[in-house]
Amino acid sequence: MDYKQYITVVEDWPKEGIQFKDITTLMDNGTAYKSAVDEIVAYAKQQNVDIIVGPEARGFIVGCPVSYALEIGFAPVRKEGKLPREVIKVDYGLEYGKDVLTIHKDAIQPGQRVLITDDLLATGGTIEATIKLVEELGGIVVGCAFLIELTYLNGREKLKDYDVLTLMTY
Repeated sequence: MDYKQYITVVEDWPKEGIQFKDITTLMDNGTAYKSAVDEIVAYAKQQNVDIIVGPEARGFIVGCPVSYALEIGFAPVRKEGKLPREVIKVDYGLEYGKDVLTIHKDAIQPGQRVLITDDLLATGGTIEATIKLVEELGGIVVGCAFLIELTYLNGREKLKDYDVLTLMTY
């Protein structure tokens, strides 16, 4: 399926010069959204995944329907202060500063095969930080799946040691 026809490009948002790729118009179309999720489910099956991990919030939009379809768990990665139990955390760089991501300390069991999902691969910083959390807990990242990859930002370079699936590129 040509998923790009379901993506709305919003000029100058959130700031001038940015062409924002809005996935909500893909999600609005049940057939397109299901097809995208089904492609990631098929990839997850090939990778023999035990659990899905996704960073907030759009990683939930991609990862939760995949985990549901596979009848396996989903572990959220959230900003600091959002998870209620004991967590591990990692600092990661943003364009203008730093942020912190966390995961529950018991979310991943050693040796579990993990698929990380998100809507967009841009610079790769968020996914790189998510990988660090999973691996600190003993998980094995067997793949990363995205709806969109912005190839001009070279995020895949940070993920060069991992298998990556993207459904469309810009």
